[in-house]
Amino acid sequence: MNKKWMILFFALLILAGGIVFGVKAFKDSRISVTVDMPASKQELMEVVSVDTLKENYDAIVVGTDPEGLAAAISAARNGLSTLLIESRERDVLGGLMTVGWLNSIDMNWDRTVSTKLGSEPSYLNKGIFEEWYEQIEGHSFDVTSAANAFYKLVSTEENIDLYMEASAIEPLVHTENNGQVVEGIKVSHSDGTKQSISAPAVIDATQDADIASAAGAAFTIGREDLGDKSSQMAVTAVFRLKNIDDQVWKQVAKRLNGNNDPNTGVDKLSAWGYGKEMADYKSTNPERTKMRGLNIGRQLDETMLINALHIFEVDPLDPDSQKEGLEIAAREADNVVTFLRNFKEFKNIELDSIASELYVRESRHLQGLYRLNIIDLLENRDHWDRIAFGSYPADIQRTSPDDNGAVILNPLKYAVPFRSIVPQEVDGLLVIGRSASFDTLAHGSTRVIPTGMAAGQAAGAAIRVAVDEGVTFSELAESKESIEKLQNMLNEQGMELEEYSLEPQSYMKHKDYPGLRAAVYMGITFGSYNNEFNLDDISNPQRIVNKLYSIVKLYPEFFQGDPGKSLIAVLKPNEEDLSIEQASYAIAKTIGLEATFEKAKSLLIERGILNPNTLEGIKNLKRITDGEMYMLLKDAVESQTGIEFDAL
Repeated sequence: MNKKWMILFFALLILAGGIVFGVKAFKDSRISVTVDMPASKQELMEVVSVDTLKENYDAIVVGTDPEGLAAAISAARNGLSTLLIESRERDVLGGLMTVGWLNSIDMNWDRTVSTKLGSEPSYLNKGIFEEWYEQIEGHSFDVTSAANAFYKLVSTEENIDLYMEASAIEPLVHTENNGQVVEGIKVSHSDGTKQSISAPAVIDATQDADIASAAGAAFTIGREDLGDKSSQMAVTAVFRLKNIDDQVWKQVAKRLNGNNDPNTGVDKLSAWGYGKEMADYKSTNPERTKMRGLNIGRQLDETMLINALHIFEVDPLDPDSQKEGLEIAAREADNVVTFLRNFKEFKNIELDSIASELYVRESRHLQGLYRLNIIDLLENRDHWDRIAFGSYPADIQRTSPDDNGAVILNPLKYAVPFRSIVPQEVDGLLVIGRSASFDTLAHGSTRVIPTGMAAGQAAGAAIRVAVDEGVTFSELAESKESIEKLQNMLNEQGMELEEYSLEPQSYMKHKDYPGLRAAVYMGITFGSYNNEFNLDDISNPQRIVNKLYSIVKLYPEFFQGDPGKSLIAVLKPNEEDLSIEQASYAIAKTIGLEATFEKAKSLLIERGILNPNTLEGIKNLKRITDGEMYMLLKDAVESQTGIEFDAL
């Protein structure tokens, strides 16, 4: 080996050693930070309300969850006299994060850029979210630190009147040009008196969009857009355990790091895992509760929070139902603690308390000027009126004890449009948070706090633009010039809202992508964290029947038959390859057509239900793949309903 190549060899060897060392150092640092408490617990700051409310403001923000706080701060910084008001008997700011004790943030990590080894990845949505985030311990935090950080941001804004003492809040609404216009709120005070407060703009930051609903805005409920109005994701009651010292946390880290499972892990204030361990847990109320793998949030006072208890059949819009849910949780938490004591790291734990508010994942979904849908995520779409970005997986939690939930897909990056916070036919009002205009599947990603706080900051600034331009929110949403002004303002105030274009994902280049697109939109397939849709897997008779049952639920007026009847002569429906004859027979039975097994295909072609181009694209008519099956289902649904999936 000559001298030149020897130098190159040793240089590469040193570099490789550095890389290996870097990986090991990062792994070791993950373990070390799990055992060292980062700081002492703060004293909780007292939240002080103003004594009296003015008769009018430039902006009113209803709700003190993080989205509402961002909106109020934004409005105030843009020179608007702002009322931030709460009626939920809270004594701290932060709502779900600080009262509901959800102390881990589902982050929008930016996977379109590289990350330095050993450092936290870059994240989307800066601005006010970043200001708050830099004051807490990280993406898992102590709830007192979070509450204090929120209050510091709000209390330093001279243009904000904070009022936590309302007992009820209603919108003031008048009719104008066949639509509703919100012109302020009516506040019920704790002493029984009422006060009307006017404002040209109201931002509804309540978790369930209560103000918008009372003003007459249109919504779907839960999974109604998938044909199941009575269903929504489970709620959770977070509970707190005590006697969690450094030694306990070290043992937690040892167990989870020893599992060699990419879905488990530990950092300085959070741990996620115990999935296989919790599989042995027996609920005392199996029809109403079920435990998942533990999401653990360590606190700075030798306690930890557990986000893992799913509670079913709780109506998020009924206070009595929520109260019952908390009572069910209190009984179940005792049993969970008894079970956890079987693990040596938890042998001394005790139940300390249960959060006073449930973690409600889903209730109303606004019908806005634009309804963000799962295809926006599937294709990593930008929007011209972008006000926020998302990248969190479309995570759909259990809807019943028999359901395991699903991760529909894992987007790289998508934009949330301004139109998605503007209601149809109701003006003077913006809706932010999880109940904004998102389809239920897209909402599995958009419901996270960083996205909501970014939209909140945009909402506050939008009032300034609307006032300056002399336009309504609906008019603002139609003006590219005004939206560009809003985006420039937000960028100057710490946001990053530049347009982008990403390379199409590999599944988008597949010949059967149009079918996959339709299937994802209808919620009949999912790709999980790795977007593995397995389009080339050979399908089977049972699988297409299962998909067709979902289509029946989604479009009952067009599909009134029973797809299961197509399996009468199939001996092993889960094992046999799906043929074009069997697929056609299942579709015909679902539509309710009278057709034999042998004639079903020709009948569907004759009636225009099957597209000849789809048939030509099938490589083997005796062994239809999942992708080809989705193409057949796309044809059937389009022919019966008139939907054009390619136009979505």
